[in-house]
Amino acid sequence: MAALVSNERIRNIAIIAHVDHGKTTLVDAMFQQSGVFRQGQDVDERIMDSMDLERERGITISAKNCSVVVNDVKINILDTPGHADFSAEVERALSMVDGAILLVDASEGPLPQTRFVLKKAFEAGLKIIVVINKIDRSDARVDEVLDEIYDLFIDLDATDEQLDFLVLYAIGKQGIVKKELDDDVDNLNVLFSTIIEEMPPPANDPDEPFQMLVSDLGHSDYIGRLAIGKIVNGSVTSKDNLVVVRSEKQSRLRVSKLQVYDGPDLKEIDSVEPGDIAVVSGTEDFEIGDTICTVEHTKALPGITVDAPTVSMKFTITNSPFSGQEGKKVQSRKIRERLEKEALINVAISFDELDQKDCFIVKGRGEFQMAILVETMRREGFELCVGRPEVIFKYEGDQKLEPVEKLYVDCEETYLGIVTEKLSLKKGKLLNLINNNKGRVNMEFSIPSRALIGYRDEFLTDTRGTGIMNSLFSGYEKYRGDYPVRHTGSLISDRQGKGVAYGLFNLEPRGRLFIRPGDPVYEGMVIGEHNKEQDLYVNPCKEKKLTNMRASGKDESTVCTSVKQMTLEFALNFIQNNELVEVTPKSIRLRKILLPKQKEYINRTKKA
Repeated sequence: MAALVSNERIRNIAIIAHVDHGKTTLVDAMFQQSGVFRQGQDVDERIMDSMDLERERGITISAKNCSVVVNDVKINILDTPGHADFSAEVERALSMVDGAILLVDASEGPLPQTRFVLKKAFEAGLKIIVVINKIDRSDARVDEVLDEIYDLFIDLDATDEQLDFLVLYAIGKQGIVKKELDDDVDNLNVLFSTIIEEMPPPANDPDEPFQMLVSDLGHSDYIGRLAIGKIVNGSVTSKDNLVVVRSEKQSRLRVSKLQVYDGPDLKEIDSVEPGDIAVVSGTEDFEIGDTICTVEHTKALPGITVDAPTVSMKFTITNSPFSGQEGKKVQSRKIRERLEKEALINVAISFDELDQKDCFIVKGRGEFQMAILVETMRREGFELCVGRPEVIFKYEGDQKLEPVEKLYVDCEETYLGIVTEKLSLKKGKLLNLINNNKGRVNMEFSIPSRALIGYRDEFLTDTRGTGIMNSLFSGYEKYRGDYPVRHTGSLISDRQGKGVAYGLFNLEPRGRLFIRPGDPVYEGMVIGEHNKEQDLYVNPCKEKKLTNMRASGKDESTVCTSVKQMTLEFALNFIQNNELVEVTPKSIRLRKILLPKQKEYINRTKKA
């Protein structure tokens, strides 16, 4: 093997951080100051958050590539998600880079997802530069945060070389990065020069033939599927004849179009040199983890490994009386095709088809990832029903193991009792408690993953919206036993029609309602939460009986209590094991798995 040769004209970096610590905002500033946009050009904020869901929620969901050119050096940048549910996006993104910028909020410091993304970067052997962001915050505590970062590096068993990291200070929103806190700087020149001088350039073996690892997939309406990845060795030109290698399978590829990243966009090019990130098209037979190489030398690279899924959820067609009224895609074939596409582009998602007709079990990294998938399908015009998220158990002999999380809670001291009481009922164990005597406490729990499904809304209610909760998957442990999931039953409509104010007003003492007057309902649809443990069938369509007799007194006006709009996350957290969430482009409804008419049919069939 020949000595490796570095390509000094390229740097490949990822920006990693906890949710909302400023990754995408910093990338915006890098675009502005590197000349990607012309002066005066109208540009949206957080341009890398291209999905509607990302813009609405203010988070990055999928890792995205872009590039800037500074002093004739091309810097390929990957903007990664900060949420652990999207761990596969981080893992495949890190397979394309040689270094990472760890962004940490100057007030919040390193949080659980900071630990998660940094651990992944260490496992990939990346060079780390630490940037403490938002130093202009009134509650910034830069020195303490830096100490916490050192503690985090030590806790993650960083080597002496990794502990000797560079620290920069930033105000990402203003496009400022400086070496020292008191430096008078108004640009990102320090960041650009540090990346070029300190980040290792991509290295390649000049004796090896062309090899490229497919780390991401894209799609073009004109040229079909796109393979995105780093060219590890050799170079490629347009119209080359290549081979896609996957385990024992091989397929031919003729490069129809070759592209590289130019800012946030793609630019067609005739050839790509080693170390650069390329976009190749020419076949539909690409999968993440494939190796693209020459016909003469079919040598596969190590594939991309991701953490195993910990949560599963049931997907099925909707068979309610309202099926097909609001969505265009209702058939199980359409749902299967969409899940196959998702499993292809998202290595953390997998699905199995059940013996039960038109039913699939989808597996992923967390309930939030599942909710994003369902919401995306809903916006694409799908109608479907989904069940409650369930954790995936493992078995070692006769011993049952379950996924366990490290839960970090920051709340006011007043709510310490209610939080610890509820988490202990859910089989949580308090590992650490820090009271800084400033009115707030920090707690660390070890708790089963299943206990956190649906707990976030309850936690915010208990802490009056002032609590902060973050969790991190820590592994599998012995099953800790059962605990009550929901203490209340459901209010279920006993007929089809529309909700009537009179009927709903008289149902309010029975529990909390989810529908408004005028909302359509059907038999077996869950319209509210019962005050008691058992389910109750009710009539939300009941109208006031009118007579020709004049009332002696003035009738009381019927005013129903306002109802909070149903959200997908609330619906998934609320339902029990015998209930489903019916999702359409316009509505989110709750229902029983077996509707009354279906039960009658099954009973008649059994008797016959």
